Amino acid sequence: MKKKVLLVATVQSHIAQFHKPLIDMLHEMGYEVHIAAKNNLLQKNGLKIENADKIFDISFERQPFKIKNIKAYFELKNIIKENDYNILHCNTPMGGVIARMIGKKYRKKGLKIIYTAHGFHFFEGAPKINWMLYYPIEKYLSKFTDCLITMNKEDYDIAKNKFYAKKVVYTHGIGLNTKKFNIEMSPEEKEKLRKKLGISQKDFVIIYVAELINRKNHYMILNTMKKFNNKQNIKLLLVGNGNLEEEYKKYLKENHLEENIKMLGYRIDVPQLMKISDIAISTSKQEGLPVNVMEAMISGLPDIVTNCRGNRDLIENEKNGYVIDINNESDLYEKIIKLYNDPELRKKMGQKGKELIAPFELKNVIVELKNIYIEVENMR
Repeated sequence: MKKKVLLVATVQSHIAQFHKPLIDMLHEMGYEVHIAAKNNLLQKNGLKIENADKIFDISFERQPFKIKNIKAYFELKNIIKENDYNILHCNTPMGGVIARMIGKKYRKKGLKIIYTAHGFHFFEGAPKINWMLYYPIEKYLSKFTDCLITMNKEDYDIAKNKFYAKKVVYTHGIGLNTKKFNIEMSPEEKEKLRKKLGISQKDFVIIYVAELINRKNHYMILNTMKKFNNKQNIKLLLVGNGNLEEEYKKYLKENHLEENIKMLGYRIDVPQLMKISDIAISTSKQEGLPVNVMEAMISGLPDIVTNCRGNRDLIENEKNGYVIDINNESDLYEKIIKLYNDPELRKKMGQKGKELIAPFELKNVIVELKNIYIEVENMR
């Protein structure tokens, strides 16, 4: 009888963005792969899940106290009951909570449960309410977790020292497809793309690839951009969409920043946008292990990042970029100016980033995940 695994996440776009290589790996290992997540792919340009054997649309909501999560519980319960799964692999906070609440009953029948923590909601500097609400839930549910996968050192230390999972492992994220970013662009191609975006050859370009949401803390860079004078020709590319898009557009208009800051929305040409940029930033308040920072590293860009979990796992201060305090706009300004004035430093840091990216490459992360599945299969 063919082995079966159920991948659970709050939304299908999470699976489409991060777990297609995992699905391919599971097929190679002889698994039939099912997906259970809310179908939000129509809202996400260019995202599809084409390599799963079955996809179930579940009524998940990201907010824990939404009434639809009760419906999602029973939908998922029926799916797990009707299918003889060998492994339940859950992702995202709500997917992880509901799936493990249901799955604990079936562990007695041999079901193994894997939970990937893409970034706990409790972390150093998090609001106390996060610790009061999410920490006890995650700690309790770890009792019913055969393998808890973490992807940054802070989460690993908490899970290893405080939780009850049979096994806690640290992996290098979900894997970066370096081939996608190892591209060459001729000077003519770069000039053409810059021109299309309203950027001149003399402009110094900063890129920030992130959802336009509160957690990504865009106001830190938006406020900093007001400090540059037009003679410096510093432009900012904001790549991504989100619920603060209209608010940011209003801010740009009120502060006369529309020429200096380009809001590009969701893009599928991020590798090309990286190639026409000079530096990358992340002003985030919290991360699991940020893909945007890794994408900048493989593209040969120095990063300026805030000192939060995930960011500091990737950037070695003053080696492949700078790590600065969250909301320290004056330090962000100074570090941008330093890199603006020193092309050789930018080149040196960018090269160091390329050297440090190897453990996070997809081919290496897939080996880590395969070994985890083999170990989980053999657990008693």
